[in-house]
This record gives sequence, C-alpha cells and structure tokens, in this order.
Amino acid sequence: MLRTEQLSLARQIDLVFKELQEELSGLTSGIVFVQIRNNVIGKFGIRHNPLAGRSGSYAAEQEGLTAGQQSSFRVMALESLKYKKRWTHGEISYEFAVRQGMVVVDATLESNYNMANLMIRYPRSNHGDVSDQSFG
Repeated sequence: MLRTEQLSLARQIDLVFKELQEELSGLTSGIVFVQIRNNVIGKFGIRHNPLAGRSGSYAAEQEGLTAGQQSSFRVMALESLKYKKRWTHGEISYEFAVRQGMVVVDATLESNYNMANLMIRYPRSNHGDVSDQSFG
C-alpha cells in the first residue's frame, strides 16, 4: 500500500479535492486550506464563510460549486504549486467564490520555519564573529 509521503504534493492536493467534493457541491464561497509538514498534507478542510441569518433562522445555501467549477478550482490549486519554492512546512489557503457563474480563487502560500531546527543546523560555535547583542 502506498503511503502519503510517497505521493507528490500535486497528487495529495488532487486527493484533497476528491475528498471535499461533496462539501464543495454545497458551497459557493469559503476557504480550502491544506497544512503541510515535510511536503506531506496533514490537516485539510474548508473554512466556510459565515451563514447569514434573518428572522431567527438561517437560509440554506441554494447550490454550490458545479462539477465544472470544482474541476477549474482543482486545476488552479495545482497550478499554484508552481509558486511554492524550497519550503517544506506551511499552509496553502485557497479562498474561493462564485462570481457571474465562474469560480474565482485566490491562493495564499505560507511557509513555516522552526528556529530550533536552525539552532541544530547552525550551532553557536559556527558564529564566532557574531556576538550576542540586545537591540532596542
């Protein structure tokens, strides 16, 4: 059986969209997010835009993304991976909305780094010319 870390990030994004297909079919806007660690997607999901209530009740969303709109969304998400450079930890958020029958997507790529990893990689002894200074 294939493990997640053996799949390319693009294939993992493809699987995310397959898993979210039913949920997306009931939404016209929101944010799809994927959290990445070592180029492996861990947590993912959808942040729904707030529900609008009137007269003590919420109106159900009439229709969500069509199959064609979901396909376009998935292609745009895959295209956004071309802008991911060098980092292996972070989050990608895809804010989406249907405008005039087309799905519009804004992608935000967020890289995360861990200072503890840097301290291991660059021990203090390697920085003999840099002294501890307080700035302020």
